Amino acid sequence: MSALAEAVARAAGAVSDPELRRPLSELDMIADVVVDGAHARVDVRLTIVGCPASDRIERDVRDAALSVDGIDTVDVALGVMTAEQRRALTDRLRAGRDRENPFGPDSLTRVIAVTSGKGGVGKSTLTANLAVALAARGLAVGLIDADVHGFSIPALLGLVDATGRAPRPTRIDDLMLPPVGHGVKAISIGMFLRPEDDPRGAVAWRGPMLHRTIRQFLTDVHFGDLDVLLLDMPPGTGDVAISTGQLLPHGEVLVVTTPQRQAADVAVRSGLVARQTGQTPIGVIENMAPMTLPDGTMLDLFGSGGGAEVAAALGVPLAATVPLSPTLRADADEGIPIVVAHPDDPAARSIAALAAQLAARPRGLVGRSLRITPGP
Repeated sequence: MSALAEAVARAAGAVSDPELRRPLSELDMIADVVVDGAHARVDVRLTIVGCPASDRIERDVRDAALSVDGIDTVDVALGVMTAEQRRALTDRLRAGRDRENPFGPDSLTRVIAVTSGKGGVGKSTLTANLAVALAARGLAVGLIDADVHGFSIPALLGLVDATGRAPRPTRIDDLMLPPVGHGVKAISIGMFLRPEDDPRGAVAWRGPMLHRTIRQFLTDVHFGDLDVLLLDMPPGTGDVAISTGQLLPHGEVLVVTTPQRQAADVAVRSGLVARQTGQTPIGVIENMAPMTLPDGTMLDLFGSGGGAEVAAALGVPLAATVPLSPTLRADADEGIPIVVAHPDDPAARSIAALAAQLAARPRGLVGRSLRITPGP
């Protein structure tokens, strides 16, 4: 290969796959580079037939090759990996681990479950916005929609189309690549439902199916190396809460409540169950707290003090107080996180402050394997 061809190969190989978030050269997706004068031809191996990222990959590879001095025109030829090449890729992505939970006790990824005692307290909206706020701080963030019966994460991250359908994850053999919304890799049962008459669908599953779904989200979805994995938990203390405790016993828990005393009393239970399964409650988020009206008066639609009561009962800090915000509701309906659309809104500022607090908190490495192999 000539020096010019090598330069084109380096430039094309540095292009990142938009789903796997790794350079094409690292994924063995650059098959060949041929340079004839000022013209380059780059052969790219896509992971699967009908790869949804093919247009973007083709465009980015062409732009990268054209950036090389001495290259005036570029042809990009798209092919597809063989079965053997795909198997080698999935083995490399799994780093030799066969269908293992990559977020087990030895993982360096911080696992945070966001839970609540009852529904309707804004838990999913807060989780989606917190994930986006963490990603905006430069962290690699994954989000599992563990609320199987009441899934809403795809819509909150703007991943649904005009009909309300969410994109299916791309499959590479038995490995699934999660769609990305606002920098957050997300997976939800809502991405797999395709009833012809109603895109919203419905799930009526009992405990064993719920446990299997959460386990598959952990083992079969390739999130890559994450700094933080958030789980949007279903309300209450049912099957999913128990399964999550079994699968992720080292996880941390944020409890969401409204200021209302009745909501606060129920929220305490979700924190206690998390503690019983070995997880660690680390804070309480009070949502729909009193808001300041334009004339300076306070509107305490749901009362006040519930978050502090839950925090005191669990012996954890009141991590955030998010005021009632019509803008938060409107942005959620549009599928645009408020931390992106209206970062100066008081609710957005509170969520961003919580993200900063979590990002600054170091991960505990005591007793965890760093997966370092001693040299000779």
